[in-house]
Amino acid sequence: MYPYFRALSDSEGTTATFEGKDVVMLGSNNYLGLTTDPRVREAAIAAIRRYGPSVTGSRFLNGTLELHLELERRLAKFVGKEAALVFSTGYQSNVGTITAILQKGDFVVIDKDDHASIVDGCLMSQGEMKRFRHNSVDSLDGVLSKLPAEAGKLVVVDGVYSMGGDIAPLAEIVEICQRYGARIMVDDAHGIGVTGGGRGTSAHFDLTDKVDLIMGTFSKSFASIGGFIAGDADVIYYIQHKARSLIFSAALPAPNAAAVLTALDIIETESQHVENLWDNAEYMRKGFKELGYNTGNSNTPIIPVILGTDFVTGLAWNALIEEGVYTNPVVPPAAPPNGGLLRTSYTATHKREHLDRALRAFKVVGERLDLIPTRPELA
Repeated sequence: MYPYFRALSDSEGTTATFEGKDVVMLGSNNYLGLTTDPRVREAAIAAIRRYGPSVTGSRFLNGTLELHLELERRLAKFVGKEAALVFSTGYQSNVGTITAILQKGDFVVIDKDDHASIVDGCLMSQGEMKRFRHNSVDSLDGVLSKLPAEAGKLVVVDGVYSMGGDIAPLAEIVEICQRYGARIMVDDAHGIGVTGGGRGTSAHFDLTDKVDLIMGTFSKSFASIGGFIAGDADVIYYIQHKARSLIFSAALPAPNAAAVLTALDIIETESQHVENLWDNAEYMRKGFKELGYNTGNSNTPIIPVILGTDFVTGLAWNALIEEGVYTNPVVPPAAPPNGGLLRTSYTATHKREHLDRALRAFKVVGERLDLIPTRPELA
């Protein structure tokens, strides 16, 4: 029954082999399906032949390649900011940025559902952390109204929340931040490549100029690993010289950077990948609703199936594996108390036969475990 740290022996992207069983993969963040794109793979292979598997140093000293600088220029332009800075992981991007910016006497205000890397960055910083209720603009207003007017204030939110699949109400958040003189940072790890035609949540709301910092990762839509922060050039230059997770870590290997550059080429020139992703997501959202499942407030290609207790969540996860569908079981503290869920996510490369197979499995398991009403007409 224990579902964590169990190995996949093979993964094609839309399907995988899990402990000898062929399963439809509904548990990855490979939103655009680019990990299997031959152009992305060939770019990584070419880079490893030229540069090798490691740069053997930090960006601060011998670890900066021209490839990194090109990637930073391209990413900044892609998200509509003056400059960008590439880190070796998304976790390091958030921790490095937040700890660099916040000083003693500053306040950082975060959504209660923000990613753990944001929380850790706040705890490691010299600033004081405050939290507001998830996606509640009234709660955010209440927190900011109690802070000293002269203090430095940074609000950090996810653009798309990784468990609930809901989008931050960015327009209202920006308006409140402007009212109280707070800066705003958006962690768009699950928004880049997905929302705003692929350019992220700030672009989705046409608020790129109003958001101070945009963070993204490469391990989702960009088919690699790593992360970046983008914003005004002087702010990025400051972070570059203060972020300990950048200065004291080895730089992103060339094959990973090359993969991101090629993925970026594809996203910028082939809009069908984002369109296919959303078509698949809406197909599954409709299918879950017809079956009678609770998918919460999801309005993105991340669709949680909310079940309740840890035990029921584990039972359903195991039963779905037996039916040939891989999902991610999420229990507290990553989910609310008695809010255990199966996190499902979709890719541009899922075919209708994959999605129909998954819905049939959810129907069988849901009826067997009494999670949904029996619906003979949906057989």
